[in-house]
Amino acid sequence: MTKYDPIELTKAIEKIVVRNYERKYYRVARGGRWYGGIATADCVGCNLRCVFCWSANVRDNPRRIGRFYEPEFIFMKLDQVARKRGYRQLRISGNEPTIGRKHLLRLLDLVERRGKYLFILETNGILIGYDKSYARDLSKYTCIHVRVSLKGTTPEEFSLLTGAKPEAFYYQLNALKNLLDYGVECHPAVMLSFSSKEGKEWLLSKLLEIDRVLVEEFEEEYVFEYPHVMERLRKAGLKPKISFHPHRIPEEYI
Repeated sequence: MTKYDPIELTKAIEKIVVRNYERKYYRVARGGRWYGGIATADCVGCNLRCVFCWSANVRDNPRRIGRFYEPEFIFMKLDQVARKRGYRQLRISGNEPTIGRKHLLRLLDLVERRGKYLFILETNGILIGYDKSYARDLSKYTCIHVRVSLKGTTPEEFSLLTGAKPEAFYYQLNALKNLLDYGVECHPAVMLSFSSKEGKEWLLSKLLEIDRVLVEEFEEEYVFEYPHVMERLRKAGLKPKISFHPHRIPEEYI
């Protein structure tokens, strides 16, 4: 099977889900228990095809699903949910929030201006690793923490789980380096459900080469056993070594 280039996929997806400052979303907005309580808007469009993705139906149907919204509207809805529930944190989830750079940066302008929230940028890091100027642009915000979600521990595992070219794995490592180079607070969250001990050790050595803080703040991530996720894994011939039922997730992973 031919492996795709996430950068080329980004360009194709952007044409569908980005319209100048507008971005497609399929859910605006909701509360949630993650990070101790956070207001979330769910976007449409991703540049990876992770087999374990809980939002794959949205990801794979960007033309059919979602509506375009201005960043001002998204912020207003996030702010409403956060004020109602007493949250101090905001995020975009669902798919990949770094697609649609102008939209994201204007949204961060609004968060920064309000001055009361922490925005947790959950990203696969591909675009930040590809283009260092993205990290530079993020560095002007004091309201942001970046959680870079690594898809596996090695280039080969990354390719197996995402279907992308193995060398694209290094965009994720470069994202962490670029963010730290520009003084942006960040940490790695690593999908370990399919990883070997040797793979994890290899990754930790690579993170240590960048900065010890990435090893100290290493977050473990595992598959949640949603029925549609488990069916996708079955069809792909993959069985997680460790996974959790959605209603029995250990507190340390919430």
